[in-house]
Amino acid sequence: MTRKFEGKRLLVATHNAGKLEEIADLLKPFGVEVVGAAEMGLPEPEETGTTFVENARIKAHAAAQATGLPALSDDSGIEIDALDKAPGVYTADWAETGNGRDFVMAMQKTHDLLEAKGAPAPHTARFCCTLVLAWPDGHDEVFPGVMEGQVVWPTRGAEGHGYDPIFQPEGQDVTFGEMDRFEKNRISHRADAFARFVAGCFG
Repeated sequence: MTRKFEGKRLLVATHNAGKLEEIADLLKPFGVEVVGAAEMGLPEPEETGTTFVENARIKAHAAAQATGLPALSDDSGIEIDALDKAPGVYTADWAETGNGRDFVMAMQKTHDLLEAKGAPAPHTARFCCTLVLAWPDGHDEVFPGVMEGQVVWPTRGAEGHGYDPIFQPEGQDVTFGEMDRFEKNRISHRADAFARFVAGCFG
């Protein structure tokens, strides 16, 4: 039996303003006040996990323990089949420059690796999102979400963030980067995970 969320304030364990806004939008109908990790002055814990769920658990439990609030965290990334499901949990790491993140560079790296492999198109891929809701008593609930699609080149669109301009969702003729934010939020891997989260914790 999934533990229900009964509070009015939820800490979202992210320093990413775009992600915080997306999650706040999704939770608006439930009258939950959303507060971000940066607002609470929390450091970003080291993500030492090798799976999405391990990393999401690290972030959620660290935030819940530090604040005494239930904390929601997600770990997400893109898996590309021709690259043996890389970058996966290292999706953000591929964009690290030592001086912030450069996703234009990360997308170019992705394209270059696919070219080097000589992998034929379509380059099937998926965005994965695992949400973990952790309580200060150590309990947690896990909700995975997936959006199947393919990687395209050249990049298309300037909306969204991360690898969105090279990811074309299944059944769509536009990339996440060309898609209106509200449409993307409705169908994305995070929306899939959120539907499970809402059904489990608010249903």
